[in-house]
Amino acid sequence: MEIVYTAIAHATGGGRDGHVRSEDDRLDFDTRLPKELGGSGEGTNPEQLFAAGYSADFLSAIHSVARRLQVDTTGAEVSASVGVAPDGEGGLVLAVELDVYTPNVPEERRAELVGAADEVCPYSNATRGNIEVTLTLVD
Repeated sequence: MEIVYTAIAHATGGGRDGHVRSEDDRLDFDTRLPKELGGSGEGTNPEQLFAAGYSADFLSAIHSVARRLQVDTTGAEVSASVGVAPDGEGGLVLAVELDVYTPNVPEERRAELVGAADEVCPYSNATRGNIEVTLTLVD
């Protein structure tokens, strides 16, 4: 595999209660546990960052696949919900729901588009078989 881009980020402090910074300084902020996990909830958290990355990448995959399928993805949106749950062994696991809105794609083609995007999205390929991911078509 030939890597064409590498993102580098550094975490310091307490991890979820710490600080993250990207190598190029485009990201530079404190992280905090959400209130639901016993934290202050006053900063961003890794689940929010994962949701942002997954939703953006999945939307890119939709646009990419749409060209091949010849459908109009103008106005398309993806919302990612990343949940955290105990794994029963003292750790935590993630679950993701992607809500996909494609207002200009004919209803009979939406599932085809989303399925094809799921096959090419790097986040989907990385999570497949590792965490529960639910794809939901939103009207």
